[in-house]
Order: sequence, then structure tokens, then C-alpha cells
Amino acid sequence: MSNQELLKIAVKAADDKRAEDILALNMQGISLIADYFIICHGNSDKQVQAIAREIKEKAEENGYNVRRMEGFDEATWILIDLGDVVAHVFHRDERSYYKLERLWGDAPLEDIHSELTT
Repeated sequence: MSNQELLKIAVKAADDKRAEDILALNMQGISLIADYFIICHGNSDKQVQAIAREIKEKAEENGYNVRRMEGFDEATWILIDLGDVVAHVFHRDERSYYKLERLWGDAPLEDIHSELTT
């Protein structure tokens, strides 16, 4: 499966747990860390953990290796390293503080609307 497939799986998993303001940044040619960053947030510690857990479980169910997950216990910023896709699941307040979207503002947005429920 491709990185694009993994991106769709992770975005759909976040959406299934009602993550808010889900963005996917195309990091190809911008960062050596990953091809895509997913950025989203939840409104409570429990929701942030549920989003991260769902992304991890859905990736593994589809045969992808989760390299590492950091920040799960604190639930303010959970990073899920899926290799070429890295998901950043924030608590609402932390997201507005770190503003990763602005930090990586030169990265184009990936069209993920077909993966989101309306």
C-alpha cells in the first residue's frame, strides 16, 4: 500500500473519533521526517487519547507498522509515527499554542475532504 493509502486510513480514523479541524500537509520535498503530517485536535484528554488509539489500531489492522507513539499519557500532544505519515493529535489549547500549521506554512494542504464525514 502507498503512503497516500496510509494517509487516508489515518485521516478516516481521526474523523471516526470526531477529531476537529483535521489537516493533512504534504511534506514531500520540505521535510525528511515524513511525506505527510496530519494535524488535528480533540476537546478533552479522553478524546485526544481515543483519536490517537484509533489511528494506531486502524493502521495496524491494515498492515502498517506504528514506529512509536509519544505523549499518550499526558494527552496534550500525541505524536503517532507511522513512518512516512506522522499524525499530531493535540488537545485544543495545545494546538493553538504550538501552531504547527503556521510553522510548516510552506507545505501544501493535501485534499482529504473525501475521507471526512460532513
